[in-house]
Formats: sequence, C-alpha cells, structure tokens
Amino acid sequence: MNEENNSNKSHELFFKPKNSYFSAGKIYFQVMRSQLSAVVSVPLFAILYVYTAIGVFIILIFAWLKMKGTIRFLSGIWAKTVFIIIGKRVHIYGKENISKNHRYILVANHASLFDIVAIMSFYPGVSWFGHERLLKVPLFGRILKMTDYVPYKEPTIRNTKLMLEQLVDRSKENSVAIFPEGTRTLSGKINGFYKGFIYLFRTSDIGILPVTLNGFYKLKPKNRSSIHFDSKLEIIIHEPIKREDLINSTDIEIIDRVRSVIESAYHKI
Repeated sequence: MNEENNSNKSHELFFKPKNSYFSAGKIYFQVMRSQLSAVVSVPLFAILYVYTAIGVFIILIFAWLKMKGTIRFLSGIWAKTVFIIIGKRVHIYGKENISKNHRYILVANHASLFDIVAIMSFYPGVSWFGHERLLKVPLFGRILKMTDYVPYKEPTIRNTKLMLEQLVDRSKENSVAIFPEGTRTLSGKINGFYKGFIYLFRTSDIGILPVTLNGFYKLKPKNRSSIHFDSKLEIIIHEPIKREDLINSTDIEIIDRVRSVIESAYHKI
C-alpha cells in the first residue's frame, strides 16, 4: 500500500491532472485579456475625450441660442454614440413604463461613471442631482451643466435649503434623476440608500421611477481604470410607483420598497 501511495505522489509530481492544466490556462487567458483591455482602454478614452469635446462645442452653440430641446436631443445622441464607440450594446427593457406626459423622480443603483451616460441615452430630458465633483470632470462636467445638473454640496443648513429649492424647481418641468447610494459601489453590491430622493418626493407632486442598471460594475467600476469589454449591459425600467401609494409611508418604508424593486432585477455581472 505504501509503495502504491508513493507511486501516486511521484506521478503527481511530474504529471499534472488535466483539470490543473485547464485551470492554469483559464487563469492565463483571464490575465492576458485583462492586460489587453487595459492597453485598449487608453486610446479608447482618448477617442471618447475628443468626441466629447466636439459634442460640447456643438451643444454650446445651441446653449447660446437657448435651444434647450435641441441640447437634450443632442445629449441623448452623444450618450448613445459613446456606447457604440466602446463597442457595447445597451439592452433596454421597460421603455413603455415611461410616459411622455409624466415627470418622475428616477432612482437607480450606481456602479460606474457610465451610469449617467446610460440613463441619458434613453432619457435625455432628465435633470440630475449628484456629487459636485462630477462637474469638475473635463468636458463631461460641461455637458452636465447644460442638462440642469444640481450639484450635491456639503449639507449645511444653507446648502441643503438651496439644493432642495433647485431640485423642486427642476421637478416642475422635468424628471429628476438621483443615485440614492450617493457614490459608486466598490463591491458590486447595492449600497444603502440616503434620504435625498425622499425629501424631493415629499416636496413635489411626482412619483418614483425605479431603474436597475446591470453590467456597469463589470464594465468600469470606480476602483478600476480600464474597461471590461465582456460585460453585458442592461437597463430595466420598472413600473413607476405612484405618489399616492407612498405618501403615507415612513421614510424607511419608502426606501425599502424602492430598493427592493431595483434589487429584484439586479445582478452585477
């Protein structure tokens, strides 16, 4: 028996099992693919930067002419083309849940800088509420300014009052989009929701439109500089939650309901 065990050990020293070769090959392939993605991402981001610069220049002309409708239309074209440039198709489900005659508080999960571009691609008429630092992103920040972006500032009494006034003002004419997590997830899991969208909900007369974004964490998360080209991108537009269905709920109940709807269709890959 000992001789047989020794023989098996000697065999394993010189001959790896087929599964080991397969695993090693798979890891090698993944490493090479990751390195290739990093190399390709550099010129691709340069192309996106130049393309965005051209788009900003054209949009600025219409901004000077005060043609808001044209600005929003061109912003939507720009957003759709961004995904064409990076070779990705965005699958959108539930477009029928958006009524042109209604305004909403669009609430979505947040995993990537491309999340905003994704929503602009199918809903260019939405105003935004998000971090002030996004306005400092070269060129992209300029586009946000032209879409009535409301920046989130340090929550002092004065700033909070100003932000709420701006949001309520935007919601009188447009839908408003908010990422209630506050920042992009670092793990791929949906983070806890802040109450910002609830303040807007209680001070306006519109309902909530939950949206689930899938595959964007894999595409380009906050903690990775390169694009992952194998990601499958999906946008699920859920049925709007009517104002009258939530108005008597507590803040926690509203958060739980909206988050459960978004999570019901979520997968990070």
